[in-house]
Amino acid sequence: MKLKVLFLLIIVSTIGISAHAQRGVRIGYIDTEYILQNVPEYQEASAQLESKIQKWKTEIETQLNEIEQKRKDLSNEKALLTKELIEEREEDIAFEEKEILDYQQKRFGPNGDLMIQKKQLIQPIQDQIFAAVQDMAEKRKYDFVFDKSADVVMLYSAERFDFSDEVIRSISRTSKRTQAQTRQERKAAEAEENLPEIDEEQEAREKAAEERREQILNEREQKQLEAQKRRDSIIAERARIREEKLNARNTQNQETTTNEDGEVVNEDGEPVEQKSREEILEERRQQKLRDREERQKELDARRQKILEDRQKAKEERERQQAQENNNNGTEPNETDNN
Repeated sequence: MKLKVLFLLIIVSTIGISAHAQRGVRIGYIDTEYILQNVPEYQEASAQLESKIQKWKTEIETQLNEIEQKRKDLSNEKALLTKELIEEREEDIAFEEKEILDYQQKRFGPNGDLMIQKKQLIQPIQDQIFAAVQDMAEKRKYDFVFDKSADVVMLYSAERFDFSDEVIRSISRTSKRTQAQTRQERKAAEAEENLPEIDEEQEAREKAAEERREQILNEREQKQLEAQKRRDSIIAERARIREEKLNARNTQNQETTTNEDGEVVNEDGEPVEQKSREEILEERRQQKLRDREERQKELDARRQKILEDRQKAKEERERQQAQENNNNGTEPNETDNN
């Protein structure tokens, strides 16, 4: 058997290498045992044959027990029997034993009823399997088809190359068409037989494409999540830096330390009140308002001072103008008096 398997593998390898130069080698396989277990006709006939086998075994076992009992009886009665009677009974026992052994050989021997009926039982199914395999191999353009349950040792076999189920469906359709009696039953069987076969390779390609699409979508979603995480991290880092600057600005003119109790104190040892971010922001807003009011006051005071200075300058000019006018008015009177 090993030489047979080795020879088959050498042939497959040789043909495969030469064929691969032109196109890929297409290989399929079936499991005959699996097919037979799923063919109802074979199961029914096997059950009937098993019933016969049990009946034959029971008959043989019963007769062998009877022969054994006769031997025991003869052994117990030998002291009471003559030599001729003992020989006669031993011959009878030997004859009956030979008959039962012949009967056993007839039923279970290499050419017995069991082997014949098994062959008669399995031969039609094997013919159907062979016909279905040939038909599918031609349609699918298989170069080789192996039987997984045969002598060929298959160390690994991918399920996508197993078309045992298609063979079972083909046998089932053929059986229904053969057993159909009415025209309606024959039409139904023909309609079932004409159903398009499932292209497993096409399904495999579509499944692979779908898996690839899902993988691309998952990768894209993962990238989006990573980008969102990076953005959130950047925003959080900016907020942290801004808060640190705010805290540093709030405490830049106040040196603080921590005492033994973990409290924050100033240079004089007085506790410093820890403020929240909202409180600090509110203080900054109030400080801005106070600064704005002070600047406004300064501007108003400066404007008022300018107005006052202008008013004083105006009054000074008017006073000087009036004095000049007075001086100009008194000079002619003095001349006339002279």
